[in-house]
Amino acid sequence: MAEDKSAMEQRIDNAIYGPPKIKPDEQRKYLGTFRERVCLTISVAELQERNWSFAVSKELQRGIGTQVFLNGNLPHAELRDYIKSATAANANFTLKTEPEFRTEPDSLAVVVAAKTAVYQSPVDVKKRYPNLQARPLTNQEPIKKHFWQKLFKRKDE
Repeated sequence: MAEDKSAMEQRIDNAIYGPPKIKPDEQRKYLGTFRERVCLTISVAELQERNWSFAVSKELQRGIGTQVFLNGNLPHAELRDYIKSATAANANFTLKTEPEFRTEPDSLAVVVAAKTAVYQSPVDVKKRYPNLQARPLTNQEPIKKHFWQKLFKRKDE
């Protein structure tokens, strides 16, 4: 019966539920893009291990991937260097804040992608740039507290 829907019923369904997505699980995994467009990925666990912004810069310099998708559900302090790298390379970056983008260790935090299919392999940052020295996270700036956080300090801090 689902195949027998009239054009009017399909339009109503699209208006209520949105248009049907192609490969929704793949798009969810790669922060809204398709695997064949992906050039580089950094998982949440890799992001928390060390600063990989140099790899993002190097990937953007190659000129194949021109879009950077960032998991906006992560703290801004963890994404700051990647935003700077994308801006310095004149690449487009998008913060994806929909609840479907998770922050578990195996979820993706950063995806560098092209506008069309490029079929790059491997895309994992550790496999793509195994010999580059990553900067440890200890060199990052301390997280600045907001005025109200300083004013109303909790006892456990």
